[in-house]
Amino acid sequence: MPPFRLTELTDCGGCAAKLGADLLADALTGLGAEAAEAPDALIAGLHPPDDAAAYRVSDDLAIIGTLDFFPPLVDDPRTFGEIAAANALSDVFAMGGRVLFALSIAAFPEELPRDVLAAIFAGASAKVREGGGTLAGGHTIRDPEPKYGLAVIGAAHPDRLLRKGGAQPGDSLVLTKRLGTGLLVSGHRQGKAHDGDLQTAIDGMRRLNRAAGDVLVGTGVRAATDVTGFGLLGHGLEMARASGTLFSFEAAALPALPGALEVASAGVETGGAAHNRRFVGESLETGQDVAREIVTLAFDPQTSGGLLAAVPPDLVRTVTDRLDAADVEHWWVGQVDPDPTAAGGVALR
Repeated sequence: MPPFRLTELTDCGGCAAKLGADLLADALTGLGAEAAEAPDALIAGLHPPDDAAAYRVSDDLAIIGTLDFFPPLVDDPRTFGEIAAANALSDVFAMGGRVLFALSIAAFPEELPRDVLAAIFAGASAKVREGGGTLAGGHTIRDPEPKYGLAVIGAAHPDRLLRKGGAQPGDSLVLTKRLGTGLLVSGHRQGKAHDGDLQTAIDGMRRLNRAAGDVLVGTGVRAATDVTGFGLLGHGLEMARASGTLFSFEAAALPALPGALEVASAGVETGGAAHNRRFVGESLETGQDVAREIVTLAFDPQTSGGLLAAVPPDLVRTVTDRLDAADVEHWWVGQVDPDPTAAGGVALR
């Protein structure tokens, strides 16, 4: 352990530090990025937005590119490196790809001890290897607030990519990690979450989505994303808008990390969740009997969260069996319904 706490160097860590989806959409519109015309080879980019960029190299090869970084949300430097890497790698798995290599993106204060830096890099390198790739270099700058992440390059077959669009009415929604990382990290800082509950959340954030992504691609699923900073409802809305459908989540089926609902009941909520509420706005239908803490959980920004996929009815049994065989926890959390407006929306019932 370092002689000081990494989390004391920042007031917000993990994906809760992301620019809100509401602000991001406005910023991209202001820059004209949404209107930029993409070459035919660019399969996925900003228009429409997806989890990573995908570029067609040949009929059977697409290159995937993504990056993600954030301030520390834990004090142990190796664990921080592992979580940051797992979170960045997740975008490649969420696109149905395999990892080739990654580059570090690092901003550290000059007084940060050398062994702390080495532990962060070592944790990240180990996760990249676990993900099937190599940590091949990177870039560092000086910054009083530490930040770390990866630019990740992957590959996939162009016709077997997982995309945010493509959900159809009648599909079932499956989620592969419990919710509540933002609540527990913030709650622990405020002394309202138990050490054991935080450790369970950390164990989940360190776990890769590689096996889950392999199952989805191998079974023929085509609509998926990973649940990170925009929360379940924010990322669900992105998928719903991309497919012109309504994502209906069952409140009672949402899996919560131990202690997360108790923290939510105590009034804890991150700043990122407030952005998520504004982003979803009037696109959300909430049942009258849904408890307030469940709504808070559904808006909670996740760090290295699970995959959310829309699974056609004829694939539900196969996906269930293969996720079980791969030892991937999963929960069926709702269904895709028609949206009369075709604008896309979410419901929590």
